[in-house]
This record gives sequence, C-alpha cells and structure tokens, in this order.
Amino acid sequence: MKEYWWTSLASLLGALAFVQSLLHAVFPAELRVAFATLLRRLSGAFSPYCYFEIPEIDGVNTNELYNAVHLYLSRAAAAAAASNGCGGGAASARLSLCRGLNSSALTFGLSSSDRVADAFRGAGAAWEHVATPRAAAGFSWRPFPEERRAFTLRIRRRDAPLLVPSYLDHIMDSAADIRRRSQERLLYTNARGGAGAVVVGAVDAAHRGGHPWEPVPFKHPSTFDTLALDPRRKAEIMADLRDFAEGRDFYSKTGRAWKRGYLLYGPPGTGKSSMIAAMANFLRYDVYDLELAEVHTNSELRKLLMKTTSKSIIVIEDIDCSVNLANRGTAKRPPAAADPAADMIGGDDARTVTLSGLLNFTDGLWSCCGSERIFVFTTNHVEKLDPALLRSGRMDVHVFMSYCTFPALRILMKNYLGIDDAGAGEEKDGLWRELEEAVGEAEMTPADVSEVLIKNRRREKREAMAELLRALRSRAEEKRNKAAARVDECGGAAELRKKRMMEGTEEEEEEEEEEEQEKRALESPKEGGGGGGGGGAMGDEANEKEEKGGE
Repeated sequence: MKEYWWTSLASLLGALAFVQSLLHAVFPAELRVAFATLLRRLSGAFSPYCYFEIPEIDGVNTNELYNAVHLYLSRAAAAAAASNGCGGGAASARLSLCRGLNSSALTFGLSSSDRVADAFRGAGAAWEHVATPRAAAGFSWRPFPEERRAFTLRIRRRDAPLLVPSYLDHIMDSAADIRRRSQERLLYTNARGGAGAVVVGAVDAAHRGGHPWEPVPFKHPSTFDTLALDPRRKAEIMADLRDFAEGRDFYSKTGRAWKRGYLLYGPPGTGKSSMIAAMANFLRYDVYDLELAEVHTNSELRKLLMKTTSKSIIVIEDIDCSVNLANRGTAKRPPAAADPAADMIGGDDARTVTLSGLLNFTDGLWSCCGSERIFVFTTNHVEKLDPALLRSGRMDVHVFMSYCTFPALRILMKNYLGIDDAGAGEEKDGLWRELEEAVGEAEMTPADVSEVLIKNRRREKREAMAELLRALRSRAEEKRNKAAARVDECGGAAELRKKRMMEGTEEEEEEEEEEEQEKRALESPKEGGGGGGGGGAMGDEANEKEEKGGE
C-alpha cells in the first residue's frame, strides 16, 4: 500500500513538472506576468481588505514612516510579550531586541514575516514585516541593505477613510514620543564664540561641525518629589507644565506661539537650579543652558535660538548679572564708543546683547521658530530687571524661591532622614513643634538645611532633629544679633549726624559773627576819618571867630 502511494505521488509531481515546463515553453514570461496580475486584481476586487506597503528605502532616501512604524510596533510587541508571555498567540512572533545610540531603553521589533495586530478608533489593523533578498545590482556609490524590508498594513476597506491618514499621523506622533522617552536627555551649552559671529567663534564652530551648541548627557536626579517647595505650589507648577505639554490644539486655536516663560527669583541657595532640573525630568525635555556672556551680538543670539530643538527648556541663569539689562528708567546710558571701527558698526550696542534683542529672543517673531519650548530666567534680585522683561507673554509664571519653610523642611527631613511627622511619637512631636517655630525665625536656605542633614544622616533620627534644631536656633540668634548691630549702627549714625549738624550750626554761627566783625572793622575807619574832618572844620570856624573878636 505504501509503495502505491509513493508511486502515485511521484507520478503527480512528474505531471506537474511537465505541465510547468510546457507552460513556460508555450506562454512567454510577459503573458505569465499579465495573467498573475489579473488574478491578483480579481482576488483583490472581491477581497474585503486593502493593503499598504511601507518600504524601508524610498528610492535612495530612508523612509521615515518605516522607522516610525518600527518604533510604534515595538511598543505593541513589547505589550503583547508582557501580557501573553512567550507562549502562543500574538506573542509567539519572533521579536528582535535592539538598543540605539543615546538610548536608555531596549526596543522590541518584528522579525521577518511576523505579524502583530493593532486597533485605532475601534478599527482593526494588521501589520506584517516582510524581508526579501535584494536582487544583485550593479555598481553604486551608496550601498543598499542585502534585504528589502517593508511593513505591510492590512485594513478593511470600509475602515480606510477612518485610518488613512489619521492612523499614520498617530503612528508618527507616537514614534516621536517613544524616541524622545527612550533616548537620553541632553544638556546643551553655547561654547565660546557662540554661533561664530567673530573670527575665533567661526573657527570653533567649524571644529564643531558648524553647530553652536555642545551637548553632554543630562542625568540630574532632581524631581518634584525631592524638591524642597510648598506642596501646593509644586502642584500648581506641575499642573501648569502638564497643560502646556498637552496644549498643542489650544495654542494653535488661540494664535499663540507654543512657548511659556518662567521666572525663578529668590536668595541664593533656595533651589532655583534644582527646580529647572525637576521641570526637565517631569517633561523629559532637553535643556539649553545659554551663557549670555559668550554671546556677542543680537544676531548671534537669534542664530542660537534657531539651533534649538522643540521640546526643550532654554535657561538663562542670573539674568541680572549676565548682561546690562537693568531697568531702563534708572539705568545710566553707557558712554559712547571711542573706537572708530566700533562707531562704524554701531558702537557698543552692535557688539553686545541688548535688552531689545533679549525681548525679541523671548517674545518676538523669532521666538516661534520651533514649538513646545520653555524659557526659564533666574535671578537673585528681581527688582533690578526691567518691567518689560517681566510682563506676561515673556515671563508668564513668577515663582518665588523663598527661605526654607516648614512644609519644605518636612520634605527635606523625609528625603534625607526618612522621618515623617505623621507617625511621630510624643517626644518627636515636641521636636516638630520646636522646629516649626525655629525655621520661621532662622531664614535658612534649603541648601543650608540640607547640609546640616547630610552631616547628621548617620546619627539617630532624634539626635539629627535636635542637631538641626540647634542649627536653626543658632542662625536665628545670629540674625537677631545682626539686626541689633544694625540698629545700634543706625542709632550711632543718627547721633553722629545730629552731632555733626549741631557742630555745623555752631560753626555757621561763628562764621556769621566773624563776618559781622569784619564788616564793622571795615566800616569803623571810614566813620573815624569823617568825624575828624568835621571837627577840623568846626575848629577853623571857632578860630576865625576868635580872631574877629580880637580885632
């Protein structure tokens, strides 16, 4: 029986081979291709599905949509692998793992001829990754991959108007978000010479490939959970940042540039830099630290702005110390340039960043070159800044970074010592009350409080709290002593001024008396001379009378 089956199978295969060779001999290749195309069209006309192919290479350029689909499906494949395990179902496909340059996470991908299902707005979609060997080509200056890779999208015909192109736009946006979240964030700084406005800067820019920003990995650990700030204020800032990141449609509808300005001001050591790092980690944005002292002209400042990317935070720290941006109502006009060459190019204003240039940088036409960017200015003396820089539209949110308050102290105690006052005992409750009273009088910055906690982090919690209480009381005592010294100094200065005023009054009286005496001395000789002359005349008249009487 077995021999019969093998004989029948061999006869069938031989007949098929004979028919195939006969067809190849009778029908030319062009006719066979046309017949196969007709069959595909007939089957496609009656099929409820339609197919879209997304190749990896589009002519000689890389297809960005292919890369976006690869990243998008990697998340779907990872979710399927996590939910179903490595058994059957959707997760049975062979997944590829890769980790790109500057990436902090692994990326899943589909291997050849594997499929994954997806859904968008209630409509189903099926993806298949196809890889076929590439035919040998002639000589080319640009090498191509050995395989021709492509994604095939299968959707129902009735869902095509719903999915194309909105589904593909969703894939592009999701892939951009995945790429941003998986890559390491960078901290950029403008190097000396900036965008190459001067000769030295042009040489430096040439060595850097013409890019004025130098990046380094940004791995700052600060978050809003570790930030020593009032919890209510932190919640407000986080809500504002979240609304900004999700406000594409709102900013487009209102006709505003998709940007926001923050002003962080307060004494040194109050956490302004930590706030910037927490904002970057919360939004997962890159940070551009702009050093205005290295920027020579307003034009160079615009070039730096044009080289920044979207989804970034542009920081200018200590804005009151970077350049002369003082209040225009109180600032003195700088002297004119003495260099004739400088006069030809516009004097000092042509070689420095002006307030007008900075205002255009933050709120002018050039500020919309890009989207989803946040400008952050920091200063220790907000009163020195021009009001034009502080108005809404430029600095939308003003955040005062104050001295350490009791809510901020609780956060620091929890972060550094693991102490929470929620379950404190009676003895610790007393320490908490004393700390609450002392922290308001001490006016210590969060940086100073953190330093005390770092030094005592290995001690017992009660001893660490007592040591912090002593430090706060010591700082409060220093504050009172300085205030008393200032009062004494002011009182002594007032007495000195009063004494000087009294001495000045006496000196003025003496001077007036001396002037009066001088006037009298000048007038007395004239009066004496006049009187003698009059007496002489009267004597002559008396002598004449005596002589007449004698005669």
